[in-house]
Amino acid sequence: MSDKIKILAIESSCDETAAAVVEDGRCVKSNIISSQIELHKLYGGVVPEIASRKHVEKVNFVVREALKEAGETLDSIDAIAVTYGPGLVGALLVGVAEAKALAFAKKKPLVGVHHIEGHICANYIEHPDLEPPFLCLIVSGGGHTHLVDVKDYGKYEIIGCTRDDAAGEAFDKVARAIGLGYPGGPKIEALAKEGDKNAISFPRAKVNDSKMDFSFSGLKSSVLNYLNKCEMKGEEVNRADVAASFQEAVVDVLSSHGVEAAKELGYKKLAIAGGVASNGAFRAKMIERCKEAGIEFYHPSPIFCTDNAAMIGVCGYYDYINGVRSGLDLNAVPGLKIGTRQG
Repeated sequence: MSDKIKILAIESSCDETAAAVVEDGRCVKSNIISSQIELHKLYGGVVPEIASRKHVEKVNFVVREALKEAGETLDSIDAIAVTYGPGLVGALLVGVAEAKALAFAKKKPLVGVHHIEGHICANYIEHPDLEPPFLCLIVSGGGHTHLVDVKDYGKYEIIGCTRDDAAGEAFDKVARAIGLGYPGGPKIEALAKEGDKNAISFPRAKVNDSKMDFSFSGLKSSVLNYLNKCEMKGEEVNRADVAASFQEAVVDVLSSHGVEAAKELGYKKLAIAGGVASNGAFRAKMIERCKEAGIEFYHPSPIFCTDNAAMIGVCGYYDYINGVRSGLDLNAVPGLKIGTRQG
């Protein structure tokens, strides 16, 4: 009998229904993702009710496939981890209900996992040398732009966050404004490759009373004002230049804030996480600035940046070995804060 700890993880916080089996917190034995992007494209964004219904259809399938691919059964699993917040409440409830049912039926320990903490833990999958403490810049498409001091496994402190729009929201809104549709981030990144990042001078916002915090509403407004002026003057808009210049403004602010915060805290390790962390221009800028500053840079592969269950399994493993257990009264908490626990 293996003494390795195997976690079955379930993720359903937004529009991906996912399940994974993770062994000893670092080895991903399976990672099954059923995406709803094509469905929500029809509406220009995620429709919560539709997302919830699709999770109900897919959750049993992804769990079966994850176990099958990993060569495991529910009996050979040590614990079940599930995202219980933050996210869309209806979507979260589907995953939580599935995990509670399996835990009850098989008498397995249940571990409720914080979705954003899962994104941080995605870095452990491909970087066996990465251990806390380190600084993590979380840039997710779901409305989070945070600088987090990762003090230890399961111990986090937010030292900076966005005061208004998150970077991912700005990507989506600008993409909509220039007619790219949903999902905004990947579409802007693709179009930006055809444009000149120095063509338009968009602002780099600073928050006067906190150099750790972010603000992207001014940048978004600047892009919209530029488009309106072009329309009023009858000038043709070079969408590729707009996309490239906007993207450059975002990655410039993110990378400079991240590196400056790491230097201020005395950290020589800086990681990124979340959906926007898959952006190639962002990663390239982080590599460049971290190298200049003598800081070791870590990032997950794109498949582990977007929502997935492997990252939930990794986070669930460290919570599990630290004694975290959730009861069968575990509930979805759509506004869950980093560092909080529901037993």
